[in-house]
Amino acid sequence: MLLTVLAFAAVVLVDHWQEVRAVFARLSLPTVGLAVVAVLGSLLCSFLGWRAALAGLGSRLPLGGAMRVFFLGQLGKYVPGSVWSVVAQVELGRDYGVPRRSSGAAVVIATLTALATGLAVAGAGLPLLGPEAYGRYGWTLLMLPVALVVLWPPVLNRLIALALRLARRDPLPVSLDLAAIARVTGWSLAAWALFGIHVWILALGVGAGGAMLLLQATAAYAAAWCIGFLLVLAPAGAGAREAALIFLLQPTMPAAEATVVALTSRLVVTAADVVWGLVALGAERRRRGSPNLSPATTEPASPTGPANEAKLDG
Repeated sequence: MLLTVLAFAAVVLVDHWQEVRAVFARLSLPTVGLAVVAVLGSLLCSFLGWRAALAGLGSRLPLGGAMRVFFLGQLGKYVPGSVWSVVAQVELGRDYGVPRRSSGAAVVIATLTALATGLAVAGAGLPLLGPEAYGRYGWTLLMLPVALVVLWPPVLNRLIALALRLARRDPLPVSLDLAAIARVTGWSLAAWALFGIHVWILALGVGAGGAMLLLQATAAYAAAWCIGFLLVLAPAGAGAREAALIFLLQPTMPAAEATVVALTSRLVVTAADVVWGLVALGAERRRRGSPNLSPATTEPASPTGPANEAKLDG
């Protein structure tokens, strides 16, 4: 991941070095720090959305254990292929008695919700970024109706059941309802708002302005994230996300400023991922070292109980 980002950054900086050299000097440490805080809040909202999806499927984790599973598993997204984050969370969830099928389904639900809400935010804000934004990246919005249909609980439950049946796995212990999807969606929208704020802070730091800048920054980042996600071979969307963000921000600022914002945003998001990973490790160590806390377990909503849950999972 680091080599990919550095290679992309090197190419961009060589092309625009004379312009971006002076722009980098405008970004103060407090500005970058505020952007990191916004991203930390956004990742926390993403975590709470995933935890709501897992609870909706019948598995409830203690806060420290849930943070360990989610934030350590999230680091797998930096490995090319995008599947490793799912694999990591599924395996980490087993330490807490969460059935593999429930862990996998929770990751898929949270990811689909992030994609659907991101596409919705991008679609609402792309008109603010000029007609060229639609011409170049409008194809991503074709996924929005598909994502919304898939997230409708009756459709989603049937698709998950079909996938488990084809994989010769037992069905989920609990079906997902509309209330659980609504909770995941709410947390996802909050995450996009904070992601937009972090881009807005960086844009202000390089001298951009305008009454619509916050909305434009939010729409640009949501669209860039969705583009990076759909290009699954890039680790965490590295390269593709930055290229899209630079292009989408140019109606609001010169190319040099947009380049600095996009590259700094990548570093800020990566730093926030690492920070939450370290926090998750610390929370887990404190839990294990406390004599008053029992080992973390799931709390299935079904009447089968934890022991039968494990048997069902094979």
